[in-house]
Amino acid sequence: MSAPRAQDSPAPPRLTFAFELRAKVGAPVEVGQVTHGRRRIVPIEGGTIKGPLLNGTVADGGADWQVIQQDGFTELDTRYTIKTAQGALVYVQNPGVRTAPPDVMQKLLAGQVVDPKLVYFRTQPKFETAAPDLQWLAKSLFVGVGERYPTEVVIKFFKVE
Repeated sequence: MSAPRAQDSPAPPRLTFAFELRAKVGAPVEVGQVTHGRRRIVPIEGGTIKGPLLNGTVADGGADWQVIQQDGFTELDTRYTIKTAQGALVYVQNPGVRTAPPDVMQKLLAGQVVDPKLVYFRTQPKFETAAPDLQWLAKSLFVGVGERYPTEVVIKFFKVE
């Protein structure tokens, strides 16, 4: 069998739905204008993890450290802890981006409800755990597809096969 030619389209990797996160979020803490944009911190006040590959809860105490550009483009740096249904702890660092047309971003950042289909909200989570049976989390790549609501964030996590 010969190697594929450069002009052949490669098959994209398959994505497997792993679980959905639903996190309750508190009011943003506005730090203000910093070197790279407007800094704000959104506290995570607990939540749930449900899906075919993982179930559990999101611990209170995490946060999303955001930097927001003039046009509303938002860089996300979210960190929190999951406690699985079996009691194992998983540390999650979930950086990402969120953007939409300026009028939609203005409403979103003001805490108003917007149609999630109008917002590009993607994350690149990394997981750390000491649990032997959960090492697949740390040794796999995932993509998150998010939705932001006034008091909740919903992210569907997909494992890249």
